[in-house]
Amino acid sequence: MAKEAVQHGEAVFRGLSASGLSRRFGPVTAVVNMDLQAPAGEVTALIGPNGAGKTTLLLMLASLLAPDAGTVSVMGIDPTRDPVAARARIGWMPDTLGVWESLTAREILTVMGRFYRLPAKDIPGRVAELLALVNLVELADQQARVLSRGQQQRLSLARALIHNPDVLLLDEPASGLDPGSRVSLRGILRGLAAEGKAVVVSSHVLAELDEIADRAVFVSAGRSVLAQTVGQAASQGRRYSIAGLDPAALAAELGRQGVPFAAGTGRRDSVQVLLGTEADAARLLAGLVRAGVAVTSFAPAAGALEETYMSMEVEQR
Repeated sequence: MAKEAVQHGEAVFRGLSASGLSRRFGPVTAVVNMDLQAPAGEVTALIGPNGAGKTTLLLMLASLLAPDAGTVSVMGIDPTRDPVAARARIGWMPDTLGVWESLTAREILTVMGRFYRLPAKDIPGRVAELLALVNLVELADQQARVLSRGQQQRLSLARALIHNPDVLLLDEPASGLDPGSRVSLRGILRGLAAEGKAVVVSSHVLAELDEIADRAVFVSAGRSVLAQTVGQAASQGRRYSIAGLDPAALAAELGRQGVPFAAGTGRRDSVQVLLGTEADAARLLAGLVRAGVAVTSFAPAAGALEETYMSMEVEQR
C-alpha cells in the first residue's frame, strides 16, 4: 500500500487516484463512474478491450481532458484546481509521438526541457541521460520522421520523463517495439517504480504485464469492473497447457486421474486443464511422471492477468 502523507490535516494518497470519473462526447458515453488507484512505487496496468474507455481515462488522469463528473488526485493535487502543479508531476506518453517530425530526437527533448522550465545548464545533461536510457544515442540527431515506429515510441517515453515526473501515464508503450526493446522497457518501468514513481500502463500485450505490473485495473464498456494485484491474479484458477511424447497416453492418464481436459489452442497435440492452485499443478505433474507419461511441456497457458481478462470476457458473453 502506498504511504500516505498528511497535508492540511488530511491524509494524502501517495500516487494517482481517481474516483467516479465520467465523460461523454455528445450522445456517446465513453467513461462511466470509473475508479482507479495507482500507488507510488508500483506499476498499475490498465486492461480492457478496444473501446473500453482506457485512452479517455488516461487523458482525464493527465489533466488533458476535463471529466464531466468525478475527481482526480495527483500526489494530493487536484488538477481541476491547480492544473499547472499537477502537470508538473505528470509524465504523459500517448500512443503516438505526435508533432515535430522535422525536429531531431535531441531537439525534441531539449524543447520539452524548456517547456518544463528546467535550468538551461541542466538540459543537455538530462537529454543525454534519457537518450541513453531509451537506447537512442546513435539516432539523437536524426529527424523524428525517419525513426521507426518502435524508435518513436522510445523517444516518446524519453519525452515523458524529461522533467522527472512523480506519475507516469503510458498509453500502449510497447506498440511497435521489437522483443529486445520490450525487455528493456520492462526494466525501465520497474526501475522507475523502484524510484518511487506511480506508473500506469495501458497495454494489449497482456503477456508482458505479469512481469511489469504490481496490480491491474480492468475496464469494460467505459466502467472499471475489477481491481486486483498480480499476486491475487496468480492465486486464482489457471489453465495449464500440457504436451507429451504420446498424446494418447497423456489423455488416458488425465482421464484416469479424473482431470477434465480440452484440446490445446497453441502447440499441436497439447491439452489444457483448469487447476486451482500452483500446488495442484505440481501434484498433477508429479502424478503424470510417476505414471510414466513422457511430459514434454507443462506450463500456464496464459499469464495471470490474461487469465483474469479472458475469464471476464467469457462471463460477459
